[in-house]
Amino acid sequence: MGLNKKSVDDFSAAGKRVLVRCDFNVPLKNGEITDETRIVAALPTIQKLVNDGGKVILCSHLGKVKNGPNEGESLAPVAKRLSEKLGKEVKFVADYNVTGEAATAAVAAMQPGDVILLQNTRFRGAEETKNGAEFSKELADLCDDYVCDAFGSSHRAHASVAGVTEYVRAKGGNCTVGYLMEKEINFLGNAVENPVRPFVAILGGAKVADKLNVISNLLEKCDTLIIGGGMAYTFLKAQGYEVGTSLCDDSKLDYCKEMMAKAEQLGKKLLLPVDTVVTSEFPNPIDAKIATEVYDSTQLPADKMGMDIGPKTQAMYAEAVKSAKTVVWNGPMGVFENPILAKGTVAVAQALADTDATTVIGGGDSAAAINQLGFADKVTHISTGGGASLEFLEGKELPGVYAADDK
Repeated sequence: MGLNKKSVDDFSAAGKRVLVRCDFNVPLKNGEITDETRIVAALPTIQKLVNDGGKVILCSHLGKVKNGPNEGESLAPVAKRLSEKLGKEVKFVADYNVTGEAATAAVAAMQPGDVILLQNTRFRGAEETKNGAEFSKELADLCDDYVCDAFGSSHRAHASVAGVTEYVRAKGGNCTVGYLMEKEINFLGNAVENPVRPFVAILGGAKVADKLNVISNLLEKCDTLIIGGGMAYTFLKAQGYEVGTSLCDDSKLDYCKEMMAKAEQLGKKLLLPVDTVVTSEFPNPIDAKIATEVYDSTQLPADKMGMDIGPKTQAMYAEAVKSAKTVVWNGPMGVFENPILAKGTVAVAQALADTDATTVIGGGDSAAAINQLGFADKVTHISTGGGASLEFLEGKELPGVYAADDK
């Protein structure tokens, strides 16, 4: 899916009220932001609209909001951090209704170049429901134009992501994507749809079930598919090998056989671990010191648990990456939160850092691993969306992208 969508460069925001859907779903600890990656990622679009003389109205969700509006999931800390980053006040509208009187009054008082941030969109229960039409319309009433820059939420057809566009468009407003969305789709889209070959895809993480369609879609696009993480054990069991107490999804054994047959039929390489780091039990706490052994993947003991790819596999996977021109990676190779069990993930990250290929990290745990291990500045692009990048890799249309105006 290439990006043939209007961006913030395709209209003038001067004097206009522009609603920007951002992804400010940042981690908070005791009311303090512990990782500001998503805030920093939103700055170029906001700055562009401010420089144009737009009246910039920001909105986002934060957390899952299970028990209704609460101060623990308020966007107030984000407004504070944004003000510091932009070097100007970002006025926070602490209205639990999100689009109520306080928001309407704040927007009415705006001058060109002003920035306000609305309250957590999920405080309005209608945000996530199919009948969020009223909320969508109220959001559209606040603005003249709309910009979606929330890639991390673009796979959800929520009121503030997709629903609002219908009402903005109906009154002649522009519905565009921001710089972050443009970057995400260009990198992920081009990497998968128009890769410079050889194209190597690396999939890890815990479950095969999470990546069913991704495996199938990527086999059709890539030259080599590398499997690591917990999902590798279902593949190994599907080949008839003992996997001990390792994570394994018996209901997906036939699927794994089908995928191995598909790779052979398409002439694609499908690489599985040849050796495995095992432990007697899962570390508790997760970063606790733990005794490990290395076994050939075809000879895992019945009472042990596979926790990471072994040294031979690390070398094999690094070698496969070395010759690549495009690499997409989604999912760690083992329990990377534990330093002893992070070596496989480190080896893959190092291989990506050492290559001249275009390297794209598909959000979620692999993004966390790359950041945590200190390789973030050595890769071409790290996606800000976990679920969104996975659905993108499956070849799905993302509502937040689809809803923007075509060029």
